[in-house]
Amino acid sequence: MFKQIAVTLRQTKLLYLCLMLVLALSMTTQAQVPRTQISSDPFTNSIAQHATEVEAATWANGNTIVSIFQQGRFFNGGGASDNGWATSLDGGVTWQHGPLPGLTKNSGGGIYDRATDPAVIFDVAHGVWLVASLPLFNRGAATTAMLVSRSTDGINWGNPVTVSRIFNRPDKTWISCDNNSGSPFFGHCYAEWDDNSQGDLVYLSVSTDGGQTWGPAIEPATNPAIFGAQPLAQPNGTVIVPGADAFDVSIQAFTSTDGGAHWKPPVTVASITLHHANGGLRDLALPTSAMDAAGRVYTVWQDCRFRSNCTANDLVMTTTTDGIHWSAVTRVPIDSVTSNIDHFLPGLAIESGTSGTSAHLGLTYYFYPDAGCTKSTCQLEEGYVSSPNGGVSWTAPTTVAGAMSLSWFPNTNQGFMPGDYESLAFVNGQAFPVLAVATAPSGTTFNVTMQAPTTGLVDGAAVFTSAGDTPVAGAHSDHRARSTPICDRCEHD
Repeated sequence: MFKQIAVTLRQTKLLYLCLMLVLALSMTTQAQVPRTQISSDPFTNSIAQHATEVEAATWANGNTIVSIFQQGRFFNGGGASDNGWATSLDGGVTWQHGPLPGLTKNSGGGIYDRATDPAVIFDVAHGVWLVASLPLFNRGAATTAMLVSRSTDGINWGNPVTVSRIFNRPDKTWISCDNNSGSPFFGHCYAEWDDNSQGDLVYLSVSTDGGQTWGPAIEPATNPAIFGAQPLAQPNGTVIVPGADAFDVSIQAFTSTDGGAHWKPPVTVASITLHHANGGLRDLALPTSAMDAAGRVYTVWQDCRFRSNCTANDLVMTTTTDGIHWSAVTRVPIDSVTSNIDHFLPGLAIESGTSGTSAHLGLTYYFYPDAGCTKSTCQLEEGYVSSPNGGVSWTAPTTVAGAMSLSWFPNTNQGFMPGDYESLAFVNGQAFPVLAVATAPSGTTFNVTMQAPTTGLVDGAAVFTSAGDTPVAGAHSDHRARSTPICDRCEHD
């Protein structure tokens, strides 16, 4: 009798899980959420692809949301005509936008031909918005690694501050600040980049005066080669910096406990097992990281270790409280491991003030409904899932945008480009992804604009878990390892 009851309970649980899976899969095809166009490419300069906007970085402070992105992407040589901004002062209800002044010749006042790799942060200690940009010349001449634009309101931007000395081929800039009022390094802001001419050696610089001046470029101990690293400052002042190694083989992380004066050697967090997206999509497989209010760091990337024969990517996650010891890699349960959906280019954010078992995670990503699609048949869509409990369970996916043909996006020497990363921010508990949305071009003119949900995304029930999922034995990437370091801007005229 007891055995029969146990079997019945197992059957009931299995039926429930199957029903939840059907619900989740059906929700991936639900009507898209209403969106608002928040910006458009204002430039008409030759060579660049207009009208295009790609690769948004987004941050929120109170009801203010600031998003930074490329405008007028080039095919050869990397970068864009300028980096632009879009800002909402009322929690995403209305938006203002424009190009950043003083960066490029296209927007006036700048000496550079192009800008790329935008990142944004609000420095709480000094009450100022900081935007990082990587400046470029048309023929790839050496430049400073970073320019930082400053604004007290997210609307009015001054000419940028030069952060570093000249580097031969700087790449993949990022910026963050220690916004923890109890930290001994409250108000320290951290600029990060790598130098591809040295095999992606990573450098950092520190500002203690709201981004007006910056210290010398410092390498972590052992001179690691790390790409797409993101500094995150804990409440105790320790800075944890996750990123990918220069060959996309593993996730690495290093730390500083003295406000960025010194950086410790990196540790290997996890391997990367990667399925390359089909169709000629530009896909550098960058990780995305965020920190909860207690200082736990969450790092997410695309990975095929849970899929037989590496036929598609899931999004996977690991966490740490010290930057040295990391949790086992888990799968974000967007859909079944037997589905044919490919997920990539994730963007992670955590609602301010939430932590631990109440950490509110939001995760955006692009996806193909059919991982086996081709250049002519691939349909790119944007999805969103969330977790109210630090990743223990997740909501069903919401389709934010799609379906979009790859040829609707600007092309580069490394493929069609919606962006090497994407982003979102929380305001009053609701998520606001900012993403590149494309419709069919008009002749040779593209129609790729930055858009955001008209109202913040409201989470559904978080009933899906990946508990019990295990990686496929012997899982490996579906392509040979890189022979040269990753390079975002290595596209030569």
